[in-house]
Amino acid sequence: MIRVLVAEDQSSVRAGLVLILRSAPDIEVVGEAADGEQAVAQARELRPDLVLMDIQMPRLDGVSATRQVVAERLADVLVLTTFDLDEYVFGALRAGASGFLLKNTEAKDLIAAVRTVAGGEGLIAPAVTRRLIAEFAAKPAREADPSVLGALTRREREVLSCLGEGLSNAEIANRLDMAEATAKTHVSRLLGKLELRSRVQAAVLAQELGI
Repeated sequence: MIRVLVAEDQSSVRAGLVLILRSAPDIEVVGEAADGEQAVAQARELRPDLVLMDIQMPRLDGVSATRQVVAERLADVLVLTTFDLDEYVFGALRAGASGFLLKNTEAKDLIAAVRTVAGGEGLIAPAVTRRLIAEFAAKPAREADPSVLGALTRREREVLSCLGEGLSNAEIANRLDMAEATAKTHVSRLLGKLELRSRVQAAVLAQELGI
């Protein structure tokens, strides 16, 4: 079962999200939060696999809540937003969110996105993600240090470059002529070496380093 915490300040929207998620046999909604502070507290208490996090919430916004959840390694975060590309989304991804989803997403796509992030992919819709990465990397908050690549093998650098293009594990495997399971292993290893939480963070680093 994929254990999900839903953080959304609008009760009607939150109820709808919970209803959709509970319709999936492999997803369990373990908690609901009406603001960012509740989201962090419940993540600490419940240790869900994933937090479905609204961006604009009272008391503590979704970006700040995401930063705390990720920093404490409490769960993966899938951000919910009304807007396609805005500074809130950029902030959430820099805070370590594994992906983002528009609130008008169809029910089946919401369920698929939760499964995707819980499965370690992190890139929800490649076409949208590539555009997001490009916009995101154009507004770097810091200078990326090329020396971080020293810990990576040649193959891991190639995989990192593929992540920078927004490729999925299957696409990386096809590009580099390897099994999909091998691609997934390389991704996991390079995230560990670079001390990154998500594939999206790795993709942005690749863009900032120009590889």
